[in-house]
Amino acid sequence: MKCSLVKLDQLSGDMATIYSLFIEEDQTTLFENFLNENKTKYFKEVKDIVTRLKVIGNDTGAREQFFKLNEGNIGDGVCALYDTDKSNLRLYCVRFGMALVVVGGGGFKPKSIRALQDDPKLTYENLFLREFVKELMIKMKDKDIRINYSMDPEEFDGDLEFNINI
Repeated sequence: MKCSLVKLDQLSGDMATIYSLFIEEDQTTLFENFLNENKTKYFKEVKDIVTRLKVIGNDTGAREQFFKLNEGNIGDGVCALYDTDKSNLRLYCVRFGMALVVVGGGGFKPKSIRALQDDPKLTYENLFLREFVKELMIKMKDKDIRINYSMDPEEFDGDLEFNINI
């Protein structure tokens, strides 16, 4: 699946740059898909997630305590934005320190489900981000993509197009 890493200007700010993956065949980002799938049934939770991402981008940066870490393979940075006690939406992300976050997809996760593997939708969304991270790391190793530390906050620079096979 062809996709590209795109900056979400409406969420990014002085403290963190927020990205998502633009899916060519859908002509939308994973995050937009997440919002569209959940905004009617879970409007309040979607609004809370958007607000928290704006706070991360503009006020606090991507502090570790905002994320449930180790939602992917060891060391790949795949995590989930922590939800509130009464929330049932799970949003998967990739966190690169305090200044870079890639938001992916997610979905409804009732508190009764302990593992993402118990839900096919959550499994797919998580595995998609894992595959993205593998491709990103290859491009970073080959120096096709780099983190531009001269930007404040940091941004990705280079060939931001990917072919994700899942």
